[in-house]
Amino acid sequence: MQNFQNNTMTNNTISRVSCSVSTCAYNQNSQYCTAPSIQIKAHNASTAEETDCATFVKR
Repeated sequence: MQNFQNNTMTNNTISRVSCSVSTCAYNQNSQYCTAPSIQIKAHNASTAEETDCATFVKR
């Protein structure tokens, strides 16, 4: 995996993506995601509680 600068990717982490899922193989120190990409699927959510995204805001 390449290392990019300017908050895109540093040290194989996606620096702008926080992650607290300690059971995920891509989690580093219960803080950062080290996955090469992130897949997000739609499930017709209307509240943050219906997602796994703590920053969800309904349109």
